[in-house]
Amino acid sequence: MVVFDRVCKRYEESDHTSVGMDDVSLRIDKGEFVFVVGHSGSGKSTFIRLMLKELDPDSGKIMVGGRSLATLKRSKVPLLRRNIGCVFQDFKLLPNRTVFENIAYAMQVTGASKTEIRRRVPQIIHLVGLSEKVDRYPDELSGGEQQRVSIARAFINKPPLLIADEPT
Repeated sequence: MVVFDRVCKRYEESDHTSVGMDDVSLRIDKGEFVFVVGHSGSGKSTFIRLMLKELDPDSGKIMVGGRSLATLKRSKVPLLRRNIGCVFQDFKLLPNRTVFENIAYAMQVTGASKTEIRRRVPQIIHLVGLSEKVDRYPDELSGGEQQRVSIARAFINKPPLLIADEPT
C-alpha cells in the first residue's frame, strides 16, 4: 500500500541544507498498523507530506495505493488524498464551521449525497463522544475535543489509509 524506495528529501536554507529524509526505504502493506517514531526534526512530518504529495522527493520512488507519485499529475492529487484520512498535529479544522459541518465537509468534497451525510455524520460524532457538541465551533472545544473532530473527519470516508501526525 505504501512503498518508499531510497527516498531523499533535503531543504535548502539560506546558509545550509537540512536533511528531511536520507535514503529511506520501507514498505507498509494493507492491514498493517505502523508507528513512525523519532525525535523532533527526524523526518516524520516530511514522511507524511511526501505521502500526501505536498512535497516531492529529491530522489527515490514513492508509491501509495499502487500508484507512483512521480507520475501523478497535480490535477490528480485531490483524488489520491480522498483515499487517505489524515489527522494533523494542528487538526486543520475550519473555524467558521461547527463540529457537524467540519466532518460533513470531508464527505461533501467527495460528492456524497446530503442523505448519506445526514445519516453517517451523527454516527461518527457519537462514536467519538461528541454528540453533545455537534453545533459547537472549534474555538468552543477543548484541544482533545478538537482532536476527536479531526479523527472523525479522517475516518468518515472510510479511507484505505489513515495517517495520524502525533496523535497523542
